Amino acid sequence: MREYLLVLFCTAAVTYLLTGPVRKFAIAAGAMPPVRARDVHREPTPRLGGIAMFGGLCAGILVASQLDNLSKVFSQGTDIRALLSGAGIMWLLGVLDDKWGVDALVKLGGQMIAAGVMVWQGVTVITLPVPGVGPVAVSPTQGMVISVVLVVVMVNAVNFIDGLDGLAGGMVCIAAMAFFLYSYRLWYGYTISDAAPAVLFSVLLIGMCLGFLAHNMHPARIFMGDSGSMMLGLMLAVAAISITGRVDPDLITSELGSQTATVHALVPIYIPLLLPLTVIALPLADLLLAVVRRTWAGQSPFAADKRHLHHRLLQVGHSHSRAVLIMYFWAALIAFGTVAFSVTNTGRTVVLTLAGLCLVGLVVLLTPRFRPRAPRAVQAFVPPRYRRRPVRRTAAAPVAENTGSTGSTGSTDGAAGAELTAESAGRTSSEPMAELSAEDKRLLGGVPKGSSAVTGRGHGNGRGRWER
Repeated sequence: MREYLLVLFCTAAVTYLLTGPVRKFAIAAGAMPPVRARDVHREPTPRLGGIAMFGGLCAGILVASQLDNLSKVFSQGTDIRALLSGAGIMWLLGVLDDKWGVDALVKLGGQMIAAGVMVWQGVTVITLPVPGVGPVAVSPTQGMVISVVLVVVMVNAVNFIDGLDGLAGGMVCIAAMAFFLYSYRLWYGYTISDAAPAVLFSVLLIGMCLGFLAHNMHPARIFMGDSGSMMLGLMLAVAAISITGRVDPDLITSELGSQTATVHALVPIYIPLLLPLTVIALPLADLLLAVVRRTWAGQSPFAADKRHLHHRLLQVGHSHSRAVLIMYFWAALIAFGTVAFSVTNTGRTVVLTLAGLCLVGLVVLLTPRFRPRAPRAVQAFVPPRYRRRPVRRTAAAPVAENTGSTGSTGSTDGAAGAELTAESAGRTSSEPMAELSAEDKRLLGGVPKGSSAVTGRGHGNGRGRWER
C-alpha cells in the first residue's frame, strides 16, 4: 500500500505543478475559445489541461517502474505499454481538438484507432464469466469488438459530463477510488496477480484527477478539454478491460469454499459492461439520454446542446457548486454501493443503507422546488432564501424645483438647476421622463459631457445658457 501511496502522491504533485505553466502556455497559444451559448462559464477559460495530466501519468509510471513490487507489472505483461500507446494517441487527438477543433466523425475514428492499438498490444477481453455457466471464451474478433466498443463508450461518457467546473475530474476520481478498492481486494485478498495492472491504473487515475482538481474547481482557472477527458475515459476503460475476463472464478471458489459465495463476490465483473456501468452510471445515462434526445429530434447524436444532467440541475435552481456536489453524491453512491455489495455477505443491510441514502439524495435534489417560509421568530437562524421578504413600498419622490434662471446672470443657477434635476430624475427612476417640463428637458439635454464639462469649454452662448 505504501508504494501505491507514493505513486499517487507523485502523480498528483507533478500534475498540480504542471497545470500552472500549461495554463500560461494555453493562453499564449490561443487555446481559449469564446464562450458559447451552451457553456456555463461566463469568461473565456484556457483549455489544454490534459497536457499536465499526461505529464502526471508519465511521472507516475516512471516512479512505479522503479519500485520493487510494482515493477513486476511491467515485466509480466504489456498492459502498461498498451496504456501509454492508447493514451498518447487519445491525448494528441484531444490537443488538436482543443486548439483547432476536430470534426466529430474524425474524433470518433481517432478513438477507435487508439482502442485498436491497445487491443493489438494485448489489452482485450478474453473470456466472459457468465453466471451459472462459468468462463465463456470469446473469439479474438469478438474480444476486439467488445474492447473497442467499451473504450469508445467510456471515452464519450466522460467527455459528455465535462460541462461544469470539476465535474468530470471529480466523478472519474470517485470511479477510480471504487475500482481501486475492488481490484486491490482481488489482488491481495485472493492473490490474483491478473488484477495488479488494474490497481496501478486506478492509482494513476486518482493522482491525475486530484492534482488537476486543485485548479479546476469552481471557479475554474483552466479546463482539461478533450485532451484530458478522453484520456481519463480511456484509462478507466483499460482498467476495466485489464481485469474483466482474466479473473478465474475457481481461484475465488477455493478461497470462499462455495459457488454461491463466489457468485456473490464476482457480481461486479460477471459482465464486462456491468462494472463500468456501475462505476460511472451517471455519465453513461447522460450519454444514452443525449443520443436518444438528439436522434428523436432529427439531429446528429454528436450535436452539442444544453440539456445534459448537470445543465438540468442548474435549471432546477441549484448553484454551480451544489450541482457538482450532487453529481458527486450519486456517482459515489452507485459506485461504492456496488463494491460494498460485492464485499459484504449481508446484502439486505447494503440495500437498506443505499435506499436511505437515495432518499436523502432525492430530498436534496428537489430542495429548490420547495421554498417554505420560516416563522418570523426563527428567521435569523435560517438561510436567506427561507426568510420572508419584506414588502417594499415605493413612494414617488418630489421633483426638484428648477432654480435655474433664464436671464443673463443665471449661468451658475442654470447649471445647478440642471444638476439637481438630473439627480432628482436618478432618484425617482420610476417617474417617467415625460413629466418633466420642456425647460427641464432642454437644460438636461444641454449639459456638457466629457472633456467639455471638465474644462468648461461647452457651447455657451455668452449669456449663461447651454445650447445644443
